[in-house]
Amino acid sequence: MIPADLPAALAVADIVHPNYPEDSAIFAERLALYRQGCLALMQADALIGYIVSHPWSYGALPALNSLLVALPVPPTTYYIHDIALLPEARGSGAANDVVTRLIAHAEARGFPNLSLTAVNNSVAFWQRHGFVLTAIPALDAKLRSYDEAARFMVRAIA
Repeated sequence: MIPADLPAALAVADIVHPNYPEDSAIFAERLALYRQGCLALMQADALIGYIVSHPWSYGALPALNSLLVALPVPPTTYYIHDIALLPEARGSGAANDVVTRLIAHAEARGFPNLSLTAVNNSVAFWQRHGFVLTAIPALDAKLRSYDEAARFMVRAIA
């Protein structure tokens, strides 16, 4: 992803995640902080999906629509902030491919795990990729900033 992709990524977010709005500053900051974790899925020169991910502190997930300010030193998890695909990109295997790519990226950089907040009934998708539901009571308020169904999930790297 490059800065010029941000308007298209925001348009995808508006379609895919209407109940989880985030300001353009959130996307711009994640891209500036960790460009290699921000990917654009293109089809015929149109952005049809995106991925936003970055190193983070385990068990300290960012609240919805909040700036990070800086990445932690040292990071203790690789956090998948968002994967969004337009309906026409679904079923193509793109989501599975990118999750495999993110796991390899985290493993190559020595992270002990990946973590995420599952929304939009995506728990089963993440479980197929080895993520497990993980209860950390201190995260309950942040999870509710998404919605009552949001779940924290973790995948250990073997």
